[in-house]
Amino acid sequence: MRVRHAFIFLMAVLPAAASAQETVVGPPRGSLVIVGGNIQDLSILRRFIDLAGGPDVPIVVIPTAGGAPVYDEYWSGLKIFREAGARNLTVLHTIDRSVANSEGFVAPLKRARGVFFWEGRQWRLADSYLNTLTHREIQGVLDRGGVVGGSSAGASIQGSFLMRGDTKTSDIIIGDHTQGLGFMRNVGIDQHVLIRNREWDMLEVLKVHPDLLGLALDENTAIVVQQDEFEVIGKSYVIIYDNKKQIPPNGPFYFLRAGDRYNLATREAARPAQTTQPFARVQKK
Repeated sequence: MRVRHAFIFLMAVLPAAASAQETVVGPPRGSLVIVGGNIQDLSILRRFIDLAGGPDVPIVVIPTAGGAPVYDEYWSGLKIFREAGARNLTVLHTIDRSVANSEGFVAPLKRARGVFFWEGRQWRLADSYLNTLTHREIQGVLDRGGVVGGSSAGASIQGSFLMRGDTKTSDIIIGDHTQGLGFMRNVGIDQHVLIRNREWDMLEVLKVHPDLLGLALDENTAIVVQQDEFEVIGKSYVIIYDNKKQIPPNGPFYFLRAGDRYNLATREAARPAQTTQPFARVQKK
């Protein structure tokens, strides 16, 4: 009887373990909504709210990247979330890592179905939350099937490699902070890419970290990541940087637009709306 019970237990556990092993880049559970900054299209935030479970579920907004000493429920940044329909919002902010490691501070995260990092400087997020109890509880939101989002700095912090993490200026792409929260593994995320003429900057990072996958998002544009696949939504473009692929002759990056999908495990893109796939031009080096 014990052997039979052990067999049943293994049959129950192994599919979940296999699923986790198959997910090599994105989150095994839950979703990410990663935005290139300057959200104007409310449909991006509505997608985030829908993934969280609807307008009445608990959502935590973290504005720490903005650099103000205090944020509260009257913070103006909540306006756009309310305009998108969210009705159950909590602001969570500290610059003290001991506070970020406290049970009282993380209590709202234990109830949350969604967490959103607002814009500013990404090194502030790393200084306050990287490898803290807060970091762990945000991961817990994903593990429960929730959603983690972020715009601008809040986008970059979600990769394993932190782009533009320098405390002096955001013009330095490899700065004095290079570790992100790692919700996407072996990925670096840049933002505001076209509006600020940053499309060539990622190549400097790939010279130092050639196996890294680079994603650069323009403003008002997002990717929705579930396991090892993402979909592009919004008004502009996402740029893919992959040292293992090229567009002949020697094109170092290529563009995705709204509706395009990308497999993070195989590093292959697809445009479902068209029968002619322009990504056939993307070839292995």
